[in-house]
Amino acid sequence: MSTGAILGIAAVTLVVLFGVFAYATTRSRDRASATGALSRETRKRDKSLAALREEDAHRTTGRELERAAARVLVDTRPAPPAPREPLDPEAYGVTRRQFFNRSITGMFAFGLAGFGTTVVAFLWPTLSGGFGSKIRAGALADVLGQIATNKEPFYVPEGRFYLQPYPKGDLAKARQFYSGGVLDGMENGVVALYQKCVHLGCRVPWCKSAQWFECPCHGSRYNRVGEKTGGPAPRGLDRFNVSIDGGQIVVDTATVVQGPPVGVDTTGQQAEGPHCA
Repeated sequence: MSTGAILGIAAVTLVVLFGVFAYATTRSRDRASATGALSRETRKRDKSLAALREEDAHRTTGRELERAAARVLVDTRPAPPAPREPLDPEAYGVTRRQFFNRSITGMFAFGLAGFGTTVVAFLWPTLSGGFGSKIRAGALADVLGQIATNKEPFYVPEGRFYLQPYPKGDLAKARQFYSGGVLDGMENGVVALYQKCVHLGCRVPWCKSAQWFECPCHGSRYNRVGEKTGGPAPRGLDRFNVSIDGGQIVVDTATVVQGPPVGVDTTGQQAEGPHCA
């Protein structure tokens, strides 16, 4: 074999070896850059080579990290909701329709109870005071003195009645038409007259000029003690039983005593001035 042939083979061999070396070096660099491994020279210079090797043994590759992340995503995905079982009627109580029906019934019953209580309270006699109970109108002497001074009856608004003096000289006639608590009051010198006109129920005012009770609604007239003297009224003014307790006038407004019939005039009082109605 000639010298030129030997040199050619040697040159080809060197080129092949250089190519293999270059390929191996490139693969090593690529692996080091992908995994972050240190170079061989650095590993030789590092005093803690054993620790680095142990770290390399436990180092996780990129593919392993991706697989772990995929498993985490799969594991943390919420489970589908379980099918809801129908509620037991005893658990949720009542349906919406039952709730509204019961609410309406309850409100109706409450309103009816309030209305009934109001009606009963209005119709039931008041026992603690006011109209429908026994009312202490004041001292007998003081009331009669005030009537004489003012020349008008003593009005008690809470009892809806007037107090008027009854002449003692007319008691003999009064005993023929009156009795009970009304007569007892007359014998003590006072009569209690209901303010309502017996014709159509208007409140009858006092006419100071005539010294009579004169109704402005239809012209019914009554004398000082409530006996009819004119107009459409069917009888005299209704009245209440009167008693004297320790000098105090007590009027029982729980019972309205019907007034005397037409034609009863125990005092004979005539109008003392112009009429008001």
